[in-house]
Amino acid sequence: MLGVFTLLSLGSLVALVRPPNVHAVRCRRCCDHLEPAEGSGDQPPTRGFNHVPEVRTYINMTILKGDKGERGDRGTSGKAGPEGLPGSRGPMGSKGSKGQAGLPGDACKVQHSAFSVGRRKSLHSVESYQALVFDTVFVNLDDHFNMFDGKFLCRVPGIYFFNVNIHTWNFKETYLHIMHNEREQAIVYAQPSDRSIMQSQSLMLRLELKDEVWIRLYKRERENAIYSDDVDVYITFNGYIITGTQGGN
Repeated sequence: MLGVFTLLSLGSLVALVRPPNVHAVRCRRCCDHLEPAEGSGDQPPTRGFNHVPEVRTYINMTILKGDKGERGDRGTSGKAGPEGLPGSRGPMGSKGSKGQAGLPGDACKVQHSAFSVGRRKSLHSVESYQALVFDTVFVNLDDHFNMFDGKFLCRVPGIYFFNVNIHTWNFKETYLHIMHNEREQAIVYAQPSDRSIMQSQSLMLRLELKDEVWIRLYKRERENAIYSDDVDVYITFNGYIITGTQGGN
């Protein structure tokens, strides 16, 4: 194929090249001026160079194009360039379809706490403090009021309302306290009189879990007592939650 291509491009590829280091020398002979005899077959004198130039083939490789080579291996990745500026905010998408309704949750449990108790027996003071114990139950939700020691035990933290009613004894002093744990919160008091009367005291307390509320009769420094009988209830103690608080806050 290369030979054919060389012949087709001979006009542009072939050049007359003089042999290296050879200079044109004009050679003269004594008989050069003479013409050859007719019919002898000799060539007439050249009148110039007596040496025939050498012809060499020159191929211009720059115009030859080979077949396409195979793809080289992929080079290693370069370092990441600097982070570009954030693009502009795109348009708001269309509103999605309404999701399915979830499973029903547990119903909200409202906790209650309330009690109302009474006493049918009179009580006189002794040498020490004593708790007022009750013997009659009107309301006692979940047994939050302990009938044996006469104390309300808080099992639902919150704000509570309490009320106590007593009947005084003729010519005797009446002296009681509404207690929050071991601290006096309010007093129920009546001076000695020739007439017995009804006395009442009310208050609200913030209670935490396991707090106690109870009524305490004062010790005997002065003769004091409360009156009741088996027929009617003169002494009552009531309490109920107004609002609950989480964690006792």
